[in-house]
Amino acid sequence: MDAEIIEWDQGRLPAVVELCRRSLDLPEDAAEAAAVVDTLAVRAAVDRPVLRLGAVRDGELIGVLVASLSARDGRLGHVDLLAVTPARRRQGVGRALLAEAERRLAGLGATELLLAGNPPYYAWPGIDVRYTPAVCAALRLGFRQDRTAWNMTAELTTGSPALRPTEPAEHRLAERGVTVRRAGPADLPALTAFARDTFGGSWDGELAGSVGRPGAGAHLAERDGEVLGFAAYGSSRPSWFGPMGTAPAAEGTGIGGVLLRRCLADQAAAGVDRAQIGWVGPVPFYAGAAGARIERVFFLYRRDLNGHK
Repeated sequence: MDAEIIEWDQGRLPAVVELCRRSLDLPEDAAEAAAVVDTLAVRAAVDRPVLRLGAVRDGELIGVLVASLSARDGRLGHVDLLAVTPARRRQGVGRALLAEAERRLAGLGATELLLAGNPPYYAWPGIDVRYTPAVCAALRLGFRQDRTAWNMTAELTTGSPALRPTEPAEHRLAERGVTVRRAGPADLPALTAFARDTFGGSWDGELAGSVGRPGAGAHLAERDGEVLGFAAYGSSRPSWFGPMGTAPAAEGTGIGGVLLRRCLADQAAAGVDRAQIGWVGPVPFYAGAAGARIERVFFLYRRDLNGHK
């Protein structure tokens, strides 16, 4: 490969977004290229080392890669985005970008490389199985599949189960002393503490990326000032819903379905016609509460980096 590998900065951001629009083969990914690049390459740098690599040939940007270290375990490096312009594929561009990312991540202390989302800043859980060339490339390069993840799709069109009114259920909850409302910035400390203490993981970070941001938001349920549940959307991508969680003691009360549909109604009002419920756990809940169906399936891969230090 005769391209030069560079580290790109904010000045190249428009060119990176345009390359991703042309290079992400699935329309739903290409349409949100700007949000994907902003999430992975700009916002993620707040709490973790981020690598922004590009391949340039004759002054033209022909490939980009974004990688990062896990904020929770510095031994784990993640490839968050790899895109090569269609006319330059099968010319070693992606391989060269990946090799440089491996070298740099190993230099930062990573011992494993994951082709998997790095919450709270991720655009995909892993490689969508419909990106078949990427799956084949991962296997050729010695990555091993260790998990499978999936999204569910909720149709946000008139008459959809996802847009059923929530007012009757909210009235029943009010009779039990439960208030459901939109979350604002002042609610964030209580929400993140609830998410962290009840569920662990990175949901506190995803909430911080949803509350008060344009194109994103969250709703909460509370009783006597105590948070009982939350649901959020738009942290990673405008069309994506999540995370959401209900206190174990409040499960079965209907809080989850109300919070979910309030968020989906916001997304529908913003012009989203198909919401992606990302990295789903409770499939039956989303199927029943919003008529959602499993649609996007992702393979997650990992490989040791010991030989690349």
